[in-house]
Amino acid sequence: MTLQQLKYLIEVAEKGSITEAAKDLYISQPSLSGAIKEVEKEAKLTIFNRCRAGVALTAEGMEFLGYARQVVQQMELLESRYIDNQPEKTRFCVSTQHYTFAANAFVELVKRFGQERYEFILNETKTHQVIEDVRNRFCDLGILYLCRSNENVLKKCFEEYALDFHELFAAAPHVFLRKEHPVAKREKITLEDLRPYPRLSFVQGVYESSSFAEELFSNEVAEKSIKISDRAAIVNFMIGLDGYTISSGIFPRYLQGDSIVSVPLAADEKMRIGYLLNRDRDLSELGKIYIEALMQYRP
Repeated sequence: MTLQQLKYLIEVAEKGSITEAAKDLYISQPSLSGAIKEVEKEAKLTIFNRCRAGVALTAEGMEFLGYARQVVQQMELLESRYIDNQPEKTRFCVSTQHYTFAANAFVELVKRFGQERYEFILNETKTHQVIEDVRNRFCDLGILYLCRSNENVLKKCFEEYALDFHELFAAAPHVFLRKEHPVAKREKITLEDLRPYPRLSFVQGVYESSSFAEELFSNEVAEKSIKISDRAAIVNFMIGLDGYTISSGIFPRYLQGDSIVSVPLAADEKMRIGYLLNRDRDLSELGKIYIEALMQYRP
């Protein structure tokens, strides 16, 4: 197999369609399909499942693509350094659940790095996608949390995908809501106090369950529920609809200054926040800097 074929595979995986990938690569669809079949034949595995909607990676394909990405990235570094005579371009990627402190730590990483050439990626995404991004080596590490209600399911995923979870700190659950919310002045809030108000949570797609939810107590019945994909939208709904969400309480000022507050939730639970890493990889130097920056936000 060739480096060009590996690049083709990555493009198809990202587009989810051979037709769309062929357009972006400026080659014919039959040529691209033929290149994929050649790699699958040589590697003796099925990389993509084909369907009317497009293509999807198989379990073996995800693992294969993870190694393919590493090969392509290393070749790009080699070409940049020795052929284009450019300083080495460093790549670092973090996939994370929707945490403001994860973004702030990333800013600190970029400030401390200081070199002229780099490609840094912060991917705020669904819980299962965080796991997949680490598994297929798209990202260097993933940030998520464990608790009593999700650890059995998530740890089973980690074991199946040969991933290790490294706990950083534990945080007591807090309720995020607008400063003038009817229950915002209380020392502690109960789940019963929250029943009249819209519960805000992040969309998890086909993995919509308490095991993959980013919010604690998502299995509790809510008469009003709004699911959102964007962190800024959650803030808008807190302010405009008296909505709330349950999270760690770390760095509660979000994007709106003092207009959003966090109040402790009266519940016996902890969010154990940590990072996810491939079992055969060590934390890189940039990873260590990022984790050090994250630890500044521990409660």
